[in-house]
Amino acid sequence: MFRFLAFCGIFFTCQFINAQLVKGNFEKHPVFEECNNVLVDDLKECFNKTLISKVTSEFKMPQQIIDESYSGDMVILFEVTKEGEFEVLNITAAYSELKEELKRVFSTLPQVTPAMYNGKPTYMQFSMPIPIPFSRTQTALPTTKKASVNAIEKISAIDMNSEYDSIKTYPFENREYTSQLYIPFSHQTYSRFDQELNRVGTNSHTASKPFTYSSVNDYYDFKENREQLYKEKDSWFGRKLWNEHMVTLQGEGYWFTLDPAADLQLGFESADSENQNYTYNNTRALIFQGGLGDKLNFYTVFYESQGSFAGYYNRFARSLRPDGGNPAIVPGRGVAADFGSEDFDYPVAEAYLSYAPSKYFNVQFGHGKNFIGDGYRSLLQSDNASPYPFLKLNTTFWKFKYSNTWMSLRDVRPEVVSDGSFKTKFMANHYLSFNATKRLNIGLFENVIWTNDNDRGFDLNYLNPVIFYRAIEFSTGSRGGNALIGLSAKYKFSDKFNMYGQVIIDEFSTAAVFSSTKSYKNKQGVQLGFKYYDAFKIDNLQLQFEFNQVRPYVYSNNEIELNYGHNNQSMAHLWGANFRELIGIARYENERWYGTAKLIYGERGFEIGDINTTYYGGSIYGNDENIPSEEGIEIGQGNKGTTLLGNIELGYLVNPSTNLKIYTNVLYRDHKVDQYDPVNFTEKTLWVNFGIRTDLFNWYYDY
Repeated sequence: MFRFLAFCGIFFTCQFINAQLVKGNFEKHPVFEECNNVLVDDLKECFNKTLISKVTSEFKMPQQIIDESYSGDMVILFEVTKEGEFEVLNITAAYSELKEELKRVFSTLPQVTPAMYNGKPTYMQFSMPIPIPFSRTQTALPTTKKASVNAIEKISAIDMNSEYDSIKTYPFENREYTSQLYIPFSHQTYSRFDQELNRVGTNSHTASKPFTYSSVNDYYDFKENREQLYKEKDSWFGRKLWNEHMVTLQGEGYWFTLDPAADLQLGFESADSENQNYTYNNTRALIFQGGLGDKLNFYTVFYESQGSFAGYYNRFARSLRPDGGNPAIVPGRGVAADFGSEDFDYPVAEAYLSYAPSKYFNVQFGHGKNFIGDGYRSLLQSDNASPYPFLKLNTTFWKFKYSNTWMSLRDVRPEVVSDGSFKTKFMANHYLSFNATKRLNIGLFENVIWTNDNDRGFDLNYLNPVIFYRAIEFSTGSRGGNALIGLSAKYKFSDKFNMYGQVIIDEFSTAAVFSSTKSYKNKQGVQLGFKYYDAFKIDNLQLQFEFNQVRPYVYSNNEIELNYGHNNQSMAHLWGANFRELIGIARYENERWYGTAKLIYGERGFEIGDINTTYYGGSIYGNDENIPSEEGIEIGQGNKGTTLLGNIELGYLVNPSTNLKIYTNVLYRDHKVDQYDPVNFTEKTLWVNFGIRTDLFNWYYDY
């Protein structure tokens, strides 16, 4: 029998995941009978020594390992249950013989007193990586039986207590909470900590989204708030379903999680224009995220999806169809292929790396979306369009946060496709957020779009993070790029009430702004909103009211490739331009239950016929040279329409770690236009949905 009297080089990591209403760290490690008289502060060390002693005295090295002089590692993941039993969860090893022997050894371990938290028993998980040979600093195990006995005698002479000094132990920490990973941007998810970030005196910067966990964790304790929702589950499957990530592996200097995800919807639509139709969405996904060291994190998610939606939504998706034969672009997701007769098949992938070389800097490189603003909508940059490649640099110091983002976008219209390839254009923006006082935040926004015409490629001028893009645009030629500027502001009247706003300026002419002629050069948009937390003294009731208005021709350009769009979708407000809108939203949460009610009313001006003939300014893909007149330009010109949208969603958060929820959603849409259009015509729609969804992004059905 082999006796491991030394584990030199073994890294021993304790992982603790509390399945109860956990707040803070655990109080006591599990206790072997040999440790009953040990002080609480010494229980961890006593547990480790006793466990190693029992394992080493029982383990029998498989003969094949000795004969082949194998060198490598094996890792065992186990837990001590609430009943004090040792349960093996997983063993990783190159030989099945090693797995079977280690499993047998753990089956012989005695029952112990379980870990305790607040005087209540709880379970605790451990991960133990074990090097083979067990002590690589000692004489390696020989290949013959006789030699191996001599080697064992040498190892037996080692002082066991000295070897324990090299063993490291610490409790499991969910490193996601303090990582540089994004919190998946969902309005429902972000509402859970929106109040904490907007308290008077906090030095948070809430406009540039998505947020990283580390930036939010300073104001909102994820461990306390998320884990207090955990259900008490004894089984491994129960904990994984209701509380935890499906797969979690941690060690010194690394961690990762792996989760399946889904977005399964089944509903029906009743509309004036057609018979009742059944709708569905079938998305399967896999999420892999983690970290290497304290500075580098990674995230990737792959979606495979098929679906068919309400009639108005399907028509809009088909109106976005790209050149090349694909039938549609599912808004916010990506290019779709035909699936069946009328359905869509639309795979999507998002991924990024996040690196923080110091507390002042964070760099992200990936394929995804960004959002700038405190409202439900954004006039500066929203998450309305499909994912795109981006490089983002965040610099945070004192009362400033400075975000620079460089993006590669596509124009997929037939007019700009060359040799069968979509048109590539580039976008660069920077957003400077300044907490001027403990109540007032001011933001400055600049953006420029350019193409790679004349082999221009990615213009290095725009890598400069501080120069004004408008000045660069003029230095590179009047048609070198399309620039926009914007302002944002937020004022916190109290911890319960704040006001926010945005201004976007596509073209500024003092004469046009103050003239009564309503010039087409007056190309601006404004947003004004209010948030009321714990409204009417009801805990977790949040009310939000928002007004948005964008004049005709904003976000468009004479050089049609230089519009503010990607994959035939707006990079700002999903309605494009030429509209005004009122939004009211109520959100309520009670532990895992939530409810959202939303009411939207808008006046819009749609295009009539071919925008290459007469352009009324609603679409961002028109040419200003085709406008009907230079004066008398008003919001709603063209095919004037009104849209009333009411939406109620009730749901239950199944798993707070993965954001899996079940819900029912009812949407009512009353849409009226002056003239019939194949995409936008007068109709009333009632759309009812039931679903189970891993909430990782925003679905916008507000078209």
